[in-house]
Amino acid sequence: MKGKVALVTGSSRGAGKGIALELARRGAFVYITGRTTDISATEHIKGSIDSVLREIKESGGSGAVIRCDHTKDQETEVVIRQIAEEQGRLDILVNNVWGGNDLAIEQKPFWELPTAHWDNMFNAGVKAQMITNYYAIPFMRKAKTGGLIIHTTFWDHYKYLGNFYYDLSKNALLRMAFGLSKELKEDGIAVISLSPGWMRTEAVLEAMNTDEEHWQEVGELKMSESTTYIGRAVAALAADPEVMSMSGEPQQVGKLAEKYGFTDIDGRIIPSFIM
Repeated sequence: MKGKVALVTGSSRGAGKGIALELARRGAFVYITGRTTDISATEHIKGSIDSVLREIKESGGSGAVIRCDHTKDQETEVVIRQIAEEQGRLDILVNNVWGGNDLAIEQKPFWELPTAHWDNMFNAGVKAQMITNYYAIPFMRKAKTGGLIIHTTFWDHYKYLGNFYYDLSKNALLRMAFGLSKELKEDGIAVISLSPGWMRTEAVLEAMNTDEEHWQEVGELKMSESTTYIGRAVAALAADPEVMSMSGEPQQVGKLAEKYGFTDIDGRIIPSFIM
């Protein structure tokens, strides 16, 4: 991916971090956005955009950080403008920013759930990804070099996800990718929604009172996957010259591992998460 420029939103931790690190390992110049910097990080919050950039550079990769609150449209616009001025191109856009887990995602009927889920999942999730597309797509189209847009979401063959707001927002991202795939077909820009499995994010490990070195001691994490796994899926899609044939179709990381032959960091091909 030498010469390719990528933007991974919401990449201070979790899936975003795994994706940013893997794209950088493959040679892409990666822009990392998020709200948490070294200065704003606390002991409770593990990871920042600055710490991810350090990891990229320590592994021989290259990139840059741009602090951005993606719920503020003008800050997102500044991100795209900066990339345009510094690089003149954007080949890979990974819409990963997500603010939907600020409240517990409870399995309760819709009428018993707090309506604050709407602000978290739609304003800080669906809209944040939409606005990034709004500013990035004209720039990507102008370059006339094709490209790839990824929306990280959750999908299991359209099964109901158990929480009304979670189901609605995650399926909204599927439709966003599907609609854009139709509108960007002639530009040669593939748009794909990508669903990971049971990821060992920092939050999951903390909730299980473990860490990446000891997760195998926790039975509930037996079929979990590292955040590198989704990173390898994105890298495989970005390197596939036939990726346009998959545009608009939801993809699962486990299925892509079978298709492209990559593994997780422990050598396993972990099957797709099934509800």
